[in-house]
Amino acid sequence: MKLVEELKHINPQNPGSWPWLVKISAFVVIFVAVVVAGAVFDWQGQWEDYSKAKAKEGKLKETFLIKKRQAINLDLIKKQLLETQQSFGALLKQLPNKSEMDALLTDINQAGLGRGLQFDLFKPGPEAVTGVLTVQPISLKVEGDYDDIGKFASDISQLPRIVTLNNISITPSAKHLSMSATAKTYRYLDEAELAAQRNKARPRRRRR
Repeated sequence: MKLVEELKHINPQNPGSWPWLVKISAFVVIFVAVVVAGAVFDWQGQWEDYSKAKAKEGKLKETFLIKKRQAINLDLIKKQLLETQQSFGALLKQLPNKSEMDALLTDINQAGLGRGLQFDLFKPGPEAVTGVLTVQPISLKVEGDYDDIGKFASDISQLPRIVTLNNISITPSAKHLSMSATAKTYRYLDEAELAAQRNKARPRRRRR
């Protein structure tokens, strides 16, 4: 109440005559006002900078996580690609090249003779190019008993090179059974053949 009474009688034009309690109160009010004004005008800019930095940090974290997931997926893709290349290489080794085809035909023939079968037909057909591979059909007709024919088919499937038996037909013969089939063997094209295929696939320019 004393402070209120003193405030009623002070002269705003003469602060020096103010009581000490009023002077201290006025100083505190002015100090608080200065601090609040500084916070509004100075700290506001810093707060905006902080908010921008915080938002940028969030975006950088998000970008980092995306890149991290991509890196993990890339390692997985590289591993799968390596496994595919290894598998393809292993399959490729099962395909004869041009110089090994004659030996493979001999292996097929020997597989039948080794089982005591009689060849009535052994006729290699022309090769057909499919992409980077060629397919050569071989018309077969053999005679023998049931077990030997079955073992011959098993021997064909176990050759180190890929050979498949297709269009199999088994009929009774005069002595045993007769099996007709088309054996297909595959080989990969050499560099010269691949180059020839690429040249053939290119569109020819019309002469003016």
